[in-house]
Formats: sequence, structure tokens, C-alpha cells
Amino acid sequence: MTAREPAESRTPPGETRKTLSETRTTSPSAGRSTQTATLAEIAREAGVSAPTVSKVLNGRADVAPATRTRVEELLRTHGYRRRRAEASRSPLIDLVFHELESAWAMEVIRGVENVARDAGLSVVLSESAGRLTPGRTWADQVAARRPHGVILVLSGLDESQRALLTSRSVPFVVMDPAGDPGDDVPSIGATNWQGGLAATRHLVDLGHRRIGAITGPSRMMCSRARIDGYRAALETAGLPVDQDLIRPGDFHHETGYRQGLELLRRPDRPTAVFAGNDLQALGLYEAARELGLRIPEDLSVVGFDDLPIARWVGPPLTTVRQPLTEMAEAAAKLVLDLAREEGTPAATRVELATSLVVRSSTAAPDGT
Repeated sequence: MTAREPAESRTPPGETRKTLSETRTTSPSAGRSTQTATLAEIAREAGVSAPTVSKVLNGRADVAPATRTRVEELLRTHGYRRRRAEASRSPLIDLVFHELESAWAMEVIRGVENVARDAGLSVVLSESAGRLTPGRTWADQVAARRPHGVILVLSGLDESQRALLTSRSVPFVVMDPAGDPGDDVPSIGATNWQGGLAATRHLVDLGHRRIGAITGPSRMMCSRARIDGYRAALETAGLPVDQDLIRPGDFHHETGYRQGLELLRRPDRPTAVFAGNDLQALGLYEAARELGLRIPEDLSVVGFDDLPIARWVGPPLTTVRQPLTEMAEAAAKLVLDLAREEGTPAATRVELATSLVVRSSTAAPDGT
């Protein structure tokens, strides 16, 4: 575009812009045309110039919001993808957390850093402030810097964000997805149901019959799977699932303490509790100490994650090891494979095995 041409002018009839490739590709969406529109056709349909479409593709800020929205909708409708040669990448991996301040996050960062360092890349951290999808501003920033890929942890993307990254050839992988990411979204997780089953079965095998639980957020797949494993272990053992002994949590220390106090003040208190993660288990430790209960003599506790601190608390915590660092490494390797366009992985959903780590916070109930 020359300096005299208006930024959002209509492409003159018969003119074809060659700023980006106009190769037609197969559309992934059922019911649409088997070929995508060219950039020139998208520009004509949007009523703008091809350079304006190019600006939208490149994440430039100098496009009116209404125009950007119209162009992005057409790009999404036509399934437009940039060719690899067009997509010069920044030496970055974007790592997005729904919440960042936790020892859990540090394990994930370590795993991604291990892979990024070997690949000569840097890691950009961002947080969605507890939301399960990042804000629109974040998506624009990622599209503009065009990293090698994006890893979203306990998070996800909405339809427009997915279309925005796809149109700019920015691959993305979800680690421990909060909800169902869709069959076409690569994801890395852990065997959360099996972990909840193993934790509760361990307590049953020790002789516990009143086993409480502090869950994670109900909106997250991992916490739902863990509590389902807890229920399955009780039902398999012929024990009733007492809803009064199941308390909602949010994976934070304070909730483990608060819900722990409520459980342990009951006249028919549980003799054991499966906490949804290690942080809630540590909050439960604090509640037990405040009430004068000894672990494991008066109360057995099992956590989930096996954070480094689990080995050093008193007594050391029995927990389900979730291979966080390995999961993060797998997610980083997968997103780099997608960036190299080595093809869609044979399995887009990968679950790494959890394992029970028995330490000193569990024992047979008093009197057995």
C-alpha cells in the first residue's frame, strides 16, 4: 500500500495483492466450501483493502475495532491459515496460567523452561487472574509477537481466540484443561481419576470407614475426576458416600484450613480426609493442630500433586504424585513439534500416570 492509499480502502476491481500467499487450502469445517477464500476475496467481502487484512493477520493495532472484528470473522468463517514461510516466529513460548502464585506453578514453569532452554527459546509468563480463558488483549498481544507456540495451564481459549491464533499459525496446547478442550485441541493431562481412586483405596485398606474429602473447583475437569475416583473407591469397598463429608474447595491453603475445621468439629468427624491437592492438605494440617488432633494418630491425610514441600512438612505427607514437570515438558515438546509442522500428533490427548507416594501422614485408625 502506498502512503496515499487510505488504510482501509476497498481493493480496486481486478487488482490482486501479493503481500501474503493466496494459496487455497482445505477447510476444516464441515458444511463449508472445500476451499478457503483468498486474501483478496476476503478483503472484497469485508469491504477493505488486502493490506488491511494483512494488518489484522499481523496483529497490528492501527485497524479500527469494527473492521478488525469483521475481518477476523471472515478469516474464521473461511478457515484461513497462513503458510509456514509467511509466519516468522519470535524465539518465545507463551505460558499462560489461570493463577500463577503457587508452588504448583513453579513445577510447571521448570518443565517448560527445560525444553525452551534446549531449543534456544525464552518463556513469556502471563496470568488470566482466575479466569478460565485469557482476555482479548492477551490474544492480540500473542498474535502480534507470534511466538513458537502457546501453552495454557488449567485454562483454555474461546472460539474467537482459537481462530485468531490459528489464522496466524500460532500452535497451542492445553495442559490439564479446565474443561473439554475439544477433539482438535492437543492436550496434556494426568490420570486424575486413578489418582483419586488410589488415594481413597489406600485409606480404606488401612481400615478407615469415615473418609472425608475436600474437592477442587467443580468447573475443572481434574478436580471432578479426582472426586469421582474417591467415590468409586468407597463404592467398590461397599462403603456409603456421605455427602456431608465432601466439602467444596478451590485448591488453596486457606480453604483446606476452613473446610478442615468444619469437618473435624463434627461429632462424627472423619478419621481420614482426602484433600484435592497438597495445598489444601497443608491447610487441613493447620486445622488439625488447632483442634489438638494428631496426624496420623487421630487423623490420616492424603494430598494430591506431590509438591516438594510434601516431603518436608511434619509429618511428611502421603500424596498422589502428579508428574507436573514431565507434563510441562511434554506440552512444550508438543507445541514445538506443531510449530515445526511435523504433522498432527497421533494422539492429541495424552495422560501421564499418577502414583501414590506413602509417607507418614496415614496410618490405621485408632483402635483398629
